Amino acid sequence: MHINIETPHFVGVGGRVLLHACCAPCSSAIVEWMLGAGLHPTIYYFNPNIFPREEYEVRKNESQRHAAALDIEWVDDDWTHGEWLDGVCGLEHEPERGARCQRCFDIRLLAAARKAVELGIGVFATTLASSRWKSLAQIERAGSAAMAAVPGSVFWAQNWRKGGLQERRGELLRQYGFYNQQYCGCEFSMRADGSVT
Repeated sequence: MHINIETPHFVGVGGRVLLHACCAPCSSAIVEWMLGAGLHPTIYYFNPNIFPREEYEVRKNESQRHAAALDIEWVDDDWTHGEWLDGVCGLEHEPERGARCQRCFDIRLLAAARKAVELGIGVFATTLASSRWKSLAQIERAGSAAMAAVPGSVFWAQNWRKGGLQERRGELLRQYGFYNQQYCGCEFSMRADGSVT
């Protein structure tokens, strides 16, 4: 399948990119395309929003399994759910795509920008922009704010839903037998009965 995505000029020599990944299904087609384009992604798993801990671990293990299958670098960060809750305090009743989601993206992409610079990669992107349930405008605001706050970081604002990637995601999900979650991850995106809002 031909994926119609262009590599931006700021992905320099060596083609290293830190890819903040929320889960294996969302990162699979993006990583495959990056590798096919001669890029060298490092998957960065930082998702303190995910609740409960068991859900977090399942998604983390699937992401790690995917990276190991492709022999690419995978970086884990702590499950700092308490700090994340403090960060979104007062926004618990916001609707999806509201102020809580913006704050969540801000927290996670700031961490990604810092990690990209710490690892000497610089360029960072996120699989959040592959989900049709997320606001691309919010993600771009969060990435741009993180880039402004962290000298030496460059945010690759890419709509990963286009160019055939969404269809390829579905194929890879079945091929790998990935666990496919039914909600974004945070407890505020679930109803009391555990179903998605």
